[in-house]
Amino acid sequence: MFYRPADGHGLPHNPFNALVSPRPIGWISTRGADGSENLAPYSFFNAVAYVPPQVMFATTGSKPDREGGKDSLANIRETGVFCVNVVSKALFLAMNTSSGPWPKEVDEFRLAGLERIDCETIACSRVLEAPAGLECRVTQIVPLAGRDNTMVIGEVTGIHLRDDCLVEGRFAYERFTPVGRLGYRDYAYVDDPFELARPGED
Repeated sequence: MFYRPADGHGLPHNPFNALVSPRPIGWISTRGADGSENLAPYSFFNAVAYVPPQVMFATTGSKPDREGGKDSLANIRETGVFCVNVVSKALFLAMNTSSGPWPKEVDEFRLAGLERIDCETIACSRVLEAPAGLECRVTQIVPLAGRDNTMVIGEVTGIHLRDDCLVEGRFAYERFTPVGRLGYRDYAYVDDPFELARPGED
């Protein structure tokens, strides 16, 4: 089949996000200027550069109790910082709990039963139990085509790695089992990684 997105797909469910999968989940923690905490997952997320290390995530909706986007974006506009928390199999249900359309005064850390700890280089909380946390300072906030679509790009200024996830100097996926986003309501565990050298590499 072929379809033009502008004309619609004619299927019971939109297949678009199932086509770009699995995608990493950016579990974004932010703190508002008033000190309020927010934690929410975004599946339009990825690392985009090595030096300096940079990541991006996109928010694609709005909330009736926030102007100009969701709680994460509103907090980031106020403070210019955020933290990306890596989602493990053990934290999957807590991540899902934090994804609800909660009012802005709701603290998702508390709602999901998570322990928070202050970041080192930015004024923000992170998920203590997460296998890794990337502290980020915003470099760009980019409006995207369409209503309420915004991309946030941040430079990573601090990285936390859980000690038990380091094995012989490598960040060991098998110690925490990463979670990926598929399409629809589907997710996947990364539990069968394999190594493959590029042509010309030793």
